[in-house]
Amino acid sequence: MHFLGNIEAKIDSKGRAFLPAAFRKVLDNGHCAQLVLRKDIHQDCLVLYPDVVWNMQMDVLRASLNRWNKEHQQIFRQFVADAELIELDGNGRFLIPKRYLKMAHIEQSLKFVGVDDTIEIWSNDAGSQPFMEADEFSKAMESIMGKA
Repeated sequence: MHFLGNIEAKIDSKGRAFLPAAFRKVLDNGHCAQLVLRKDIHQDCLVLYPDVVWNMQMDVLRASLNRWNKEHQQIFRQFVADAELIELDGNGRFLIPKRYLKMAHIEQSLKFVGVDDTIEIWSNDAGSQPFMEADEFSKAMESIMGKA
């Protein structure tokens, strides 16, 4: 599953959003039954994981952590505890719980960004910026890819 795009949307008064049709099509083609929502570890956005991708991430994380190490167990617990199962209704809408809206500073307007096998959800307010400036991006790409 690969999600591409940058799509603006709004949430309704109940906190529901329509998952963009382009992303729903990818989920349907991947036979995805459920989604998992969690706040990003590094930035103030939310991440939607198709259940297959979430399960793979859980396997990788669990394999990287020692169940008998207290700190590792706390890391695993926190990662899992901050996640929630999400289901789309018949119209392609899903509820974003209020605590997640607060974590991502989303009030009314949001942005869905396809990031490979996940979908990020960002506030579309002026203070929230998921992208680098064009010049900064160009330099970063040159630094990373210019070594090949």
